[in-house]
Parts: sequence; C-alpha cells; structure tokens
Amino acid sequence: MEDQFPQPNPELLLELVKMQMPFGKYKGTILSNLPVSYLEWFQREGFPKGKLGMLLATMYEIKTNGLEKLLDPLKR
Repeated sequence: MEDQFPQPNPELLLELVKMQMPFGKYKGTILSNLPVSYLEWFQREGFPKGKLGMLLATMYEIKTNGLEKLLDPLKR
C-alpha cells in the first residue's frame, strides 16, 4: 500500500537552511532565518514563481505550523 502522505524531500529542506534570499529587504538572509512577517507578506501578495516561490511557501508552512525544530539538525 502506498503512503497517503508525501515524504519531505531532504534536498529541499537542506536548501531552506543554505540558500540566501536573492533580493529585497532581506537579501542575503538564509531562507530559514527569514522573519515570519516577511513570509506572511509573500503569502498575501503572492510567492515568486519557480523554485524560490516553492521554497518560501514551504518555509511559510514550516514556521506558521511551529515546525522550525525540524530544520535544526540540518543547520549543523
């Protein structure tokens, strides 16, 4: 029987703790370190297209659901 829930992609999670925001007020900030208020703004206004938008939307979900601790082992 196939899993009902998709498993998180480890490479995607690693990118959240390594990739820097490429533009804007928080240019140079690691995606996992972006403030939730900034992610909420993107959620309201629309995430960028492509991979960056998907990563920011993922980070928004992680932070708004209190799951940031899941990324701690990857930050080392």
